[in-house]
Amino acid sequence: MSRSNDPGHYFQTTSALNEAARKATKSENTKGSPIKLPSKILAVVPDPQDENQIYVAEAAGNIKRIDIEAAEISASYSGATAPLTSVAISPTSDTVFAGCWDKSIWSWRCSSRKPGRRYQGHADFVKAVQVCKIQESELLISASADASIIVWDTSSGEKLHTLKGHRRGILALVIDPIDYQTNMETITLVSAGTDREIRRWSIAITSATELQPSPIISHETSIDAIHFDSDGDLWTASADKTAKCLSRGREWEEDAKFEHPDFVRDVAIDEEGGWALTACRDEEIRVWDKANGKLHHVFSGHFEEVTGLVLLSKQRLVSVSIDATVRQWSLKPQELDLAIKEAEDERLGKIKEPEPEKKEGMMTAEEEAELAELLEDSE
Repeated sequence: MSRSNDPGHYFQTTSALNEAARKATKSENTKGSPIKLPSKILAVVPDPQDENQIYVAEAAGNIKRIDIEAAEISASYSGATAPLTSVAISPTSDTVFAGCWDKSIWSWRCSSRKPGRRYQGHADFVKAVQVCKIQESELLISASADASIIVWDTSSGEKLHTLKGHRRGILALVIDPIDYQTNMETITLVSAGTDREIRRWSIAITSATELQPSPIISHETSIDAIHFDSDGDLWTASADKTAKCLSRGREWEEDAKFEHPDFVRDVAIDEEGGWALTACRDEEIRVWDKANGKLHHVFSGHFEEVTGLVLLSKQRLVSVSIDATVRQWSLKPQELDLAIKEAEDERLGKIKEPEPEKKEGMMTAEEEAELAELLEDSE
């Protein structure tokens, strides 16, 4: 057993020390052009008004808007003193909403960054938020570890509905795009959580009811994320180490299944390339062929679990992680092929370390060896 006089090593196993050393070494990589933030990143969404910007929720209690092209923070929204778990943006009211561990939903004006209304009503952590519009009314929808969903009127702050049906905490919300138009009187909301159930709700200003078939059960344990693709099929990411596609046309039966070595935290769909992208607790991002379910590539760069994915224009995939970095990956055919080749070369040990910069008047090791040979031959 190894010994150490470092106080930071007391009461730690050798395997824990080795793992810490591995992560410290891996943290030095520059894959995905990392943008470093001050704290763990728990959620990410695209900026609906700027294709080059995203919003992220931090464990330190801040929301940050990040310009991916400039690789810099373009705005910061502060006030919360507990971790922010989720974020949603309303271009209609110029508002950013964030679910918080303090059981409330915080809000700020996107443009001025000034704090807005704070929504309080949940009895436990708020884990997911969505914002939508029904006719002239903007609705904020929040889901909590208290197993409830609350629908709020953002103009008045009034609580319109409280939805109950889940038996345990709710982790994910998504609005069904097939059933959603702003001039309609109802929306369809889909929820999922730690009870492994997926439930569907019809929500109007004056009423809210659960839709059938409900609940939909396709996973063995918690569902961390749910998203729709352009065909209206539902994609899920679960702690049972799978991501799945549930077919709308077959009453949400399993249509495809993607096995992972650890919990799946998020899933995204690149319609242009035909890829399903998954984020995993094992620090990796996987690219799957939607058509045949085969693993095509693994993006490796994060050194802690990946917590969220978002697709931007031009087939840009952005990932965020507990390691406090934002990274981006290209899914364009030529650049994806190059990434695959580089990963294979690295696996085979073909990637060489960059040669040290040659200073003027100094010889390289090869030149010194050649000179030595010439001197020997001249003797």
